[in-house]
Amino acid sequence: MGELDEVLAALEASRAERARPVALATIISARGSTYRREGARLVVPEEGEPVGNISGGCLEGDVVQTARQVLATGQPQVLTFDLTADDEAVWGWGLGCNGVIEVLVEPADLASRCAAALRLARQEQRPVALVTVVEGEHLGLRMVVRPDATTEGGLGEDALDQSALDSSLDALAAGQSGTASLGPGQVRTFIEVLEPPVHLIVCGAGHDAIPLVDFGARLGWRVDVVDDRSAFLTQERFPAAQRLVTAPPRRAAEATAADQRSHVVVMSHNFRRDQDYLRSFLDSPAPYLGMLGPRARLERILHELASDGEPVKPDARHRLYGPAGLDIGAEGPEEIAWAIVAEILAVRRHAPGGKLNERSGPIHRQTAIAVTR
Repeated sequence: MGELDEVLAALEASRAERARPVALATIISARGSTYRREGARLVVPEEGEPVGNISGGCLEGDVVQTARQVLATGQPQVLTFDLTADDEAVWGWGLGCNGVIEVLVEPADLASRCAAALRLARQEQRPVALVTVVEGEHLGLRMVVRPDATTEGGLGEDALDQSALDSSLDALAAGQSGTASLGPGQVRTFIEVLEPPVHLIVCGAGHDAIPLVDFGARLGWRVDVVDDRSAFLTQERFPAAQRLVTAPPRRAAEATAADQRSHVVVMSHNFRRDQDYLRSFLDSPAPYLGMLGPRARLERILHELASDGEPVKPDARHRLYGPAGLDIGAEGPEEIAWAIVAEILAVRRHAPGGKLNERSGPIHRQTAIAVTR
């Protein structure tokens, strides 16, 4: 279970047990170098341990204290932690970062609306934008925007709702969260793009697929294992898989409903099976097609596909990653699995996958939404 799944479970448990109210803390802005970025969450119960993480432990004490005040008053608050000053207050937090973080802390009723939006993105298996007012008299009001421009909720003014709709569609198209000043009154809002889980498709149910399935599930990904050998597809071997799909390799894409959120790893270790798996997914919109094995093996597969009258199109070639995984000198199934997971993360986030100490700029890319309507 990933961190976001744990946060969502805590929010839903509180909703089911109304006697146990919680507050929700969410990073709405992060400028400069910070441990966590926009959208990181911490669920704070009235009693007991928080669930989630917003700073690696440095700011949680202050946030928990404020969250308990919010639970008592029912009024949301926005906290600002300026970590750029070289003074005792900053070092008192125990931070080595050099950025500015804003955190929205809200009571149970508003937190439940956030949980509903998170649940919606998962149920519909498509991203949604969650727009939250973070200042003024309407602090905490929310609106959900789908990619088809349908909405739920509102921000208190028709003109503001229209501006939020326009900016949310921009954010959804860019896959980017951040703050934006919207409407005639330039109301400050946080527009968060909530993504459904990554869909990891593992083709081949061999022994070395087990850690890959496990690691993907730990990150909260939705993992399918597909193979035409049903004897290998057992719950005992793959307890973390969401689905075990018995299908011939040439029908794997259809059987797993591969789409633009699917990331495919072909690892049956059988040349003909792997060729047919690849053939199946080449016409899918999956952005990542990872092929286990040496480059020469992949080139031979591509050559034979071309000889069969099925040359790989340039856009599909761009999505092919073979050998799969980042070059970390991986040995053995577990290390290879981590290398592949790391490469998928890099592809999803448009990151180079190199060494951080070789970067000249900040660790994190700035994500503030540029549009102001």
